[in-house]
Amino acid sequence: MIQADSDSSRRVAYFYNRLIGKFHYGKEHPMKPKRIAMAHSLIVNFGLYRSLDVYLIREAQLEELKKFHDPEYVTYLSQYMSDNKVNFVKEYCSTNNDGVIPENLLEEYRLITKWSQNKSTKNLNAEYKVGDSADNPTFSGLFSYCQFSAGASIDCAHTILTGQADIAINWSGGLHHAKKKEAAGFCYINDIVLCILELLRIYVRVLYVDIDCHHGDGVEEAFYLTNRVMTLSFHQYGDDFFPGTGQLNSVGLGVGRYYAVNVPLKPGISDGPYLDLFKKVTSRVMETFRPDCVVVQCGADSLSLDRLGALNLSIKGHGQCITYMKQFGVPLILLGGGGYTIQNVSRCWAYETGLCLGQNIDEPIPTNDVYYKNYSGDFHLHFPIQENVENKNKAEDLNKIVSQVYDHLKNLENAPGIHFHDVPYSFYPNMDLENEDDNKINMDQKQEISLSELEQEIGVSDEANAISVNSGSRKIHSKEV
Repeated sequence: MIQADSDSSRRVAYFYNRLIGKFHYGKEHPMKPKRIAMAHSLIVNFGLYRSLDVYLIREAQLEELKKFHDPEYVTYLSQYMSDNKVNFVKEYCSTNNDGVIPENLLEEYRLITKWSQNKSTKNLNAEYKVGDSADNPTFSGLFSYCQFSAGASIDCAHTILTGQADIAINWSGGLHHAKKKEAAGFCYINDIVLCILELLRIYVRVLYVDIDCHHGDGVEEAFYLTNRVMTLSFHQYGDDFFPGTGQLNSVGLGVGRYYAVNVPLKPGISDGPYLDLFKKVTSRVMETFRPDCVVVQCGADSLSLDRLGALNLSIKGHGQCITYMKQFGVPLILLGGGGYTIQNVSRCWAYETGLCLGQNIDEPIPTNDVYYKNYSGDFHLHFPIQENVENKNKAEDLNKIVSQVYDHLKNLENAPGIHFHDVPYSFYPNMDLENEDDNKINMDQKQEISLSELEQEIGVSDEANAISVNSGSRKIHSKEV
């Protein structure tokens, strides 16, 4: 049954493009973009999308990505092709009897020629960590995948800044390991940092909360020297667990000292102790830091039975973190992240979409869901957590963590107001929030279409749909009143 609470009046912006679920890291790779399509299918079939403002994700442009990432790294990603693709194009063009390069391969042929002249290409592979390991493979459409993820997260920030939403959701985002000029942990472009940079144009303080099983190292590193962003990460730590960072005494440097908060956990923690710890820490952080907006990375690899993580949260426990952050009444952005038992990831993110709408979903997977067979064995939205798992986090150890975090927070100036000398420019060239005459709808190029068209675009219909949106995520459905 779906139960609604009294908090259902908030405007929730939801970003999706059906193309995002078609990208593929590789058969044996644990990262499966398909999980985003599965979550979306549940959101549609539970009827949640009718209460959402739905935006069609657009691709972020190169200049937007360069706001954080190294320009050469972005250019490299945009032009990179796997050895298999290079060999295919070379062979096709060399065996073409007419000596004419097909138009659809012409640009790629030019890029191949350019890169073949650069003897340091292999060195660049190693420097940027792209394609040189099983973690960060190259695959068809890699750069477009990065552009979609980043475009939606940037536009999440924009809907919040312009007052078009109280909560914004991008389940294709949350790629928190990517560094300024280096891929890491299945992440190539850090959409979270780009999102926060846009928020900082207007807001003085932004809080980043990470409930992924892995430490949010890329985001922490990006804001390690500033007091305008506090990063708060709850994560599994120790025994060489990736990425190996996020110890309790990692607190930031310079004016950013004590603005990085880390809560390292051992395997096996379940809902009760996790939520007790989460509430104690976040309540003190909110009281001390008083952010203008909260960005939450909702990695679902902290759930029980994940392929890579060893924490033991239920979907309801994971979702209670979102419910708790909602109660502060601060604008909220929810992003995806890790999660490698994909049928549980989709369940979790659909459930948390419902929580944002004030709806508590607890019913079986709809039988008409196109991915219904993926849930074989247990066709309910909520699955039982793993039993007989030892919680290696002793109560006294968790209390020490809370005590240490509180001690760190005592060193902070309450609600610091120091601004960057260089305020980041907008990713939207025509954006000027101080000008009341701005036409925000025209500025964003957002247009509403009929519900029948929406259902085709967001996947209710099985008909193929190819849409290209180059500037501004297009609004394709408004919340039904």
